[in-house]
Amino acid sequence: MVYDSLRILSILEEKRRGERRARGDLRAASAMRDCGLWLNRDKRIVGSIPGVQIGDVFFFRMELLVMGLHGQAQAGIDYLPASQSSNREPIATSIIVSGGYEDDEDAGDVIIYTGHGGQDKLNRQCEHQKLEGGNLALERSMRHGIEVRVIRGIKHEGSVSSKVYVYDGLYKIHECWFDVGKSGFGVYKYRLLRIDGQPEMGSSILKFSESLRTKPLTVRPRGYLSLDVSNKKENMPVFLFNDIDNDHDPLCYQYLERTVFPVFVFTNGSNGTGCDCVSGCSDGCFCAMKNGGELAYDENGFLLRGKPVVFECGVSCRCPPACRNRVTQRGLRNRLEVFRSRETGWGVRSLDVIHAGAFICEYAGVVLTREQAQIFSMNGGGLVYPNRFSAKWAEWGDLSQIYPNYTRPSYPELPPLDFAMDVSKMRNVACYMSHSSAPNVLVQFVLYDHNNLMFPHIMLFAMENIPPLRELSLDYGVADDWTEKLAICN
Repeated sequence: MVYDSLRILSILEEKRRGERRARGDLRAASAMRDCGLWLNRDKRIVGSIPGVQIGDVFFFRMELLVMGLHGQAQAGIDYLPASQSSNREPIATSIIVSGGYEDDEDAGDVIIYTGHGGQDKLNRQCEHQKLEGGNLALERSMRHGIEVRVIRGIKHEGSVSSKVYVYDGLYKIHECWFDVGKSGFGVYKYRLLRIDGQPEMGSSILKFSESLRTKPLTVRPRGYLSLDVSNKKENMPVFLFNDIDNDHDPLCYQYLERTVFPVFVFTNGSNGTGCDCVSGCSDGCFCAMKNGGELAYDENGFLLRGKPVVFECGVSCRCPPACRNRVTQRGLRNRLEVFRSRETGWGVRSLDVIHAGAFICEYAGVVLTREQAQIFSMNGGGLVYPNRFSAKWAEWGDLSQIYPNYTRPSYPELPPLDFAMDVSKMRNVACYMSHSSAPNVLVQFVLYDHNNLMFPHIMLFAMENIPPLRELSLDYGVADDWTEKLAICN
């Protein structure tokens, strides 16, 4: 979270200064290194990295350095030099497979990996490789039977960097030989086999999810209850999938694409005056002032900092629908799927990679006042209480570890929320998200169609890079009441 929020803010600051090529990824990594926030670097790790799961995705090479997953900004082989190795021989720790060498062969579980060196500036082989550096470390790792981490670099259109790096687990090197490559120069080749018993490769899940987006019934001919449970109310289809049992509960409810507020919310808290930004908003405009002086999102729609409440442009504003300050109003941008799980009952996952800080969806229901909620609960109805959601918004963009004088945003101030949300008959995809004390989704309160601070929209944003088909989770706040999952959704 620190890396991504710092990277997003760095890019914004660089563009304000007029820099042509904003490299927030480099600035963020440099700032974190200066503050001693790079992980797993004081003691270089061979094997799995704590906190990194197989399938985790990263959008920048510098993220891999910050996490300690791969310690080279450019080289494809990372290794411990002899001076740092316990056996006084160089040991390879990780490799990046991205097709940078013409002799590479990648069959997933089996990789023929070409050593480094001997290339010109255009990545063409121009001389023989030598058994030194990373090449020697791979050979020594093979000799001692030491596993190496494999990260795959994959072109990805939905990425802000046009590429993603996916951690695919541990491999062992079974062969090493010197061969004449396709360019006629000598290259070192290594045959790596994936170690059995690991979770499915993240790169395989990426490819599988891509095929699901275009031809779901061909890839998974059984299990679909609906190819769009929202009935086209959302910008993107919301799949409903169950290949475990005969439960089809989500089909029994009316799909609600946005929250329904009482009429008095709009009359008592009208939208009032709007901005005059005909070509789109920027810091300093009227709506930015409502947010404390700066807009809440960057140009890609990523949340800059979590706040008690975010004011988006509304009906009184003159800015276009594509305005940078109308992120949550534009609805779904990712293909979501409600699915049946043996572990958590009904859950939600995405068929797309979701970038940290990106908007996911609204948590929609019918808003009830406290008096209405009391009557409703006496009849045994299940309600959602927005004031119980944990304040994870405060963690997004918290740069107190970087800047000693950093203060958490406290404006605009939100009064205690005193309403409930009925999702017993009308609900949306968000109502099927599981509870977790370590969630990957946060709640950010947002206002745009009215200014009544007592009744904000409940908008959900990604707290981290979320790979496709990984379950989305929220911290509902009170474990005893929620029992790991909303009762209404079981």
